[in-house]
Amino acid sequence: MDALDLLLNRRSIAKLSHPAPEGQALENIIRAGLRAPDHASLTPWRFVISQGEGLTKLADILVAAAKVENSDESVLEKLKNAPFRAPMVITVIAKVTPHEKVPALEQHLSAGCAVHAMQMAAVAQGFQGFWRSGKWMFHDSVHRAFGLEGEDEIVGFLYLGTPGCTPMKVPERDLSKFVEYL
Repeated sequence: MDALDLLLNRRSIAKLSHPAPEGQALENIIRAGLRAPDHASLTPWRFVISQGEGLTKLADILVAAAKVENSDESVLEKLKNAPFRAPMVITVIAKVTPHEKVPALEQHLSAGCAVHAMQMAAVAQGFQGFWRSGKWMFHDSVHRAFGLEGEDEIVGFLYLGTPGCTPMKVPERDLSKFVEYL
């Protein structure tokens, strides 16, 4: 797949099934994440892969956070099922190192770039994925469950698997609405 075609036609697909990437394909995905911009070589990323029983553990972490908030049963049920929308979920964490020239925000952005690179690497190998966020990734109990400290943040949950449908065509956008020149 041509790299420019990959980038210009990026689309999230929420219908994912087995198999998830494994072996060399998964290693390529992780290596792509490790190539994200990294000012001062701080390597501000951590990737936690959930699959099989790990998806149940991820669901338990999310449900526990919702229980702390006294969420209603429909929210608990949704969170209980959320990780099972794909055979693999990679929780991408910005692991912040205090640095005088590289603020936490830059390290968070770097981890965000890692998620994008990982999704693109998955698509390039015939897999698909979608990047999820939401309020639970900011919840203190979720942070504790993943061992976050200081300015560490979860930047997203990358759901990966085999596409269960054909992606819709990418909408055309008027560039003049997004670009200006100084």
